[in-house]
Amino acid sequence: MQTRLTKLLNIKYPIIQGGMAAITDAVLASAVSNAGGAGIIGAGGHNAIWVKEQVRKARKLTDKSFGVNIVLAAEDKDEIIDVVCEEKPVFVTFGAGNPIPYIDRLKKLGIITIPVVANLKQALKVEKAGADAMVTEGMEAGGHIGRHTIMALLTNIVPNVNIPVIAAGGIADSRGLKAALAMGAEGVQIGSAFLISEECPAHINVKHRIIEATDMDSVVLGHTIGHDARGIRNKFTDEYLALEYSDAPREALTGKMKGVYNKAFVDGDVDNGYIEVGQSLNALNEILSCKQIIQALIKGLVF
Repeated sequence: MQTRLTKLLNIKYPIIQGGMAAITDAVLASAVSNAGGAGIIGAGGHNAIWVKEQVRKARKLTDKSFGVNIVLAAEDKDEIIDVVCEEKPVFVTFGAGNPIPYIDRLKKLGIITIPVVANLKQALKVEKAGADAMVTEGMEAGGHIGRHTIMALLTNIVPNVNIPVIAAGGIADSRGLKAALAMGAEGVQIGSAFLISEECPAHINVKHRIIEATDMDSVVLGHTIGHDARGIRNKFTDEYLALEYSDAPREALTGKMKGVYNKAFVDGDVDNGYIEVGQSLNALNEILSCKQIIQALIKGLVF
């Protein structure tokens, strides 16, 4: 099976890896690419020098396609985009901001542009701006999310755009991949399954906590202030939600999320940090290599 995504990125399987902040480096990205998908180096939480080093390292570890995820809310996004323009990875994905001002510049350099969208209005805008494909990310995803499910997004977006649509959010096994393809997606973006891979540098405590979790452990913080973020319930989330849904002024939440991501993923504090991960937790039950994860994802499909 080939799709427009596999042809666009010159990859074997229609699977790209999510650009998770702080933990998606050259080792993880190249492992996904070598296994037939498309790995992504996540610029989130890092500076331009680190991004350049990782792109160059990935080129030594794989001769396959890989990309860079750019967080447009980052203060140093322009420096990171300059590095991307210099290093020219095969593609970029964008998140947390408006990608339209950057699409033309990247395309002129031959870099494939893939913005992340959360509704049809955004999808139509990025297509008009010249995006080569788009990721539609449902609220089932980990981290900062919109308020539409992936099934609703595919229903609303796929019939109304012409460029390839990549489904994301809660896709963690072969059934999710098959469902996305059946709904008209040209591929999937997966983060959480690769988060617990052997090659991912996330702290081992985080991986074990995700494996122990069930569907009832998934919580969303920040809903009342319009900054929804999905992760696993723990001491930190209980305290945050108690404050969020109390009579305290909304300003009381200011700064509460600062540093808690790294506290979990880098330091390994799974009680006081925030473990951002998708909603399909029951499918995440074993630490495997990226190759094993991809082989399990494509089970039952003919390529």
